[in-house]
Amino acid sequence: MSLPWLPAADAQQNQDRRGRGFGFGRGGHGRDARHDADREVFQFLLTNHDKITRRVRELPDGVETLTESDDEEVASQIKDHVEWMQHRIEDVNPIRMRDPLFAEIFQHADEITMVHVETEKGVRVTETSDDPYVAKLIQAHAKVVSQFVENGFAEAMKNHSVPDDAVDSPRTVEDASDTQEEKRFPLIDGHGSVVRLPDAIHQPRSGAKLMVDITSGSDPAKLHPAIQYVAKFANIYAGAGKEPVDAKIAVVLHGGGTLTVLNDEAYAKKFNVDANPNLELLHLLHEAGVELCVCGQSLNAAGYDSMDTVVFVDTAVSALTAVVNLQADGFSYVPL
Repeated sequence: MSLPWLPAADAQQNQDRRGRGFGFGRGGHGRDARHDADREVFQFLLTNHDKITRRVRELPDGVETLTESDDEEVASQIKDHVEWMQHRIEDVNPIRMRDPLFAEIFQHADEITMVHVETEKGVRVTETSDDPYVAKLIQAHAKVVSQFVENGFAEAMKNHSVPDDAVDSPRTVEDASDTQEEKRFPLIDGHGSVVRLPDAIHQPRSGAKLMVDITSGSDPAKLHPAIQYVAKFANIYAGAGKEPVDAKIAVVLHGGGTLTVLNDEAYAKKFNVDANPNLELLHLLHEAGVELCVCGQSLNAAGYDSMDTVVFVDTAVSALTAVVNLQADGFSYVPL
């Protein structure tokens, strides 16, 4: 029982209806001629997982596994599944590429030697590699397959990570300078931390335009959380994806968010605090190229005008006109 992929559970079926290949999705691989048959076999084995026994013996360069069943039909399906999974290894024909562990092991499929021998009740499989890194992947994969046998569909719904001891191997040392930790604040320092996900779907696209609409108020003595989110948006496009991309971000403040742009003197007088806690981050956003504007109508209704705002925030005739104009210019509406 080797190298299965996600069953056709409801969540995955919903993705299929949107036109995405079943169990693939990463690496550009789609359905092949054997796809549906392999899926049916694997689903059958998951349904009957409690009728399967499995033993794994780790070898210095891989694993030896014995997967069997007292049920003749289940035993027959185990044999069929392993035979076709060996073809996928030998032909480097990936499946389950959404799962990080499976995606990684197929990257090194040409370094894996797989031999299977049928028993009366199932299959004995030996998988090895001369590469210590790939051997670790083989061993991790064997443990995951055992979890499929133990937990059935519940386990097949999970992602499985590349083991830490494999990550620390020489194969990944060259990537050490590009760690997630170093990418936490790629543009706006100290605010809106992000995690770099170079292989995730829906990567940031160059030329994106975001119009962030801030309408809520917050504790006047603390930094407004919505402004923190704007910093996160900027950091996402600057370094959370596969590569940094250019994006335009415009922020429109009105309603409860109007007074966050008052200068220190006006803000301190209004809220009886020492200074406006939002100005440092707003200035960082401005320096990073984020367009900031406040609704002139909301400002006036609160008893202020543009002379009471900080110099780097523009005053729009109204939030309405700003939102309409920006959307007409191709900006996507993001409410906060």
